[in-house]
Amino acid sequence: MKNSETMRISRRRFTLAGLSAGASLLTPPAILAEGVPPASSAEDAAESPVNKPGANTSFRSLKQIDAGLLSVGYAEDGPADGPAVILLQGWPYDIYSYVDVVPLLAAKGYRVIVPYLRGYGSTRFLSHETFRNGQPYVIALDIINLMDVLKIERAVLAGFDWGGRTADIMAILWPERCKALVSVSGYLISSAEANKEPLPPKAELQWWYQFYFATERGRAGYDKYRHDFAKLIWQTASPKWNFDDPTFDRTAASFDNPDHVAIVIHNYRFRMGLAEGEPQYDKFEMQLAQFPPVTVPTITLEGDANGAPHPPDPSAYRQRFTGKYASRIISGGIGHNLPQEAPQALAQAVIDVDGY
Repeated sequence: MKNSETMRISRRRFTLAGLSAGASLLTPPAILAEGVPPASSAEDAAESPVNKPGANTSFRSLKQIDAGLLSVGYAEDGPADGPAVILLQGWPYDIYSYVDVVPLLAAKGYRVIVPYLRGYGSTRFLSHETFRNGQPYVIALDIINLMDVLKIERAVLAGFDWGGRTADIMAILWPERCKALVSVSGYLISSAEANKEPLPPKAELQWWYQFYFATERGRAGYDKYRHDFAKLIWQTASPKWNFDDPTFDRTAASFDNPDHVAIVIHNYRFRMGLAEGEPQYDKFEMQLAQFPPVTVPTITLEGDANGAPHPPDPSAYRQRFTGKYASRIISGGIGHNLPQEAPQALAQAVIDVDGY
């Protein structure tokens, strides 16, 4: 695989391989230059029911453990002594973004951990007195604390949206804990200072919800209509994903977390420079504001129908990754919630980057 390889992969090209020993979870995907149509032979093949997105509706095991400031809820599957993979959710999503990814990786011998981030699902603060801080560094620190209590020294990290940013931060600030990285939409480090720079009107329109969250009306509106709000984001961020009500409802339950609104609003206000973080973390935020490189082996993924704000193509962030690197565009109408829309592609990227 070439260091700067770009791949276009159709989700229909992944068919489940046998679960015997081997380097790949799935049959090798088509590797195509940009704009070259795939051959029709695999397009006509039916997806295996085991492998079809949406085939799974639950996790094998849901657990709870105290870690740092939190009692963290998480899904776990695979052998306890297997190489660790940590899968990180976005907003407004939750661990069910990975419900079809987890069994694919567990079947290949990985110990797979999928935590609810602070403010989601069963994750709770241990103290009522703790500031409900949503700044990105602290979310990354939560995952480091979870790794510590689970006795995971190193893991392959994969994430999208908030989870992609969290994984990027961990790879930069704790590279010794990150064996390799799968980052959907690439390099997601930002700074409040950089976010003050205005964008052209069409680009600003995509960020409407962040401007809404900057107001008290926005906070109250998100609190009152959090499920409707999330469904609207799902529809606009993944315009070709025909998810059903049960799929949405499984995730929407996570937004009933008592700290959810506070964490979401603080996260976006902090990133816009409208809310303070905690001073003990300032030095780390200053470090991240310099946009340091990711040095660990990385595969970046992007869906061909991502309706959320994202870099126009991998060349926009290629220089930020200085280790072994590949980028893949996943075709077939794949939107922002890439792990749930194309679980085979995400799982294969984890396996591949683990071999770098």
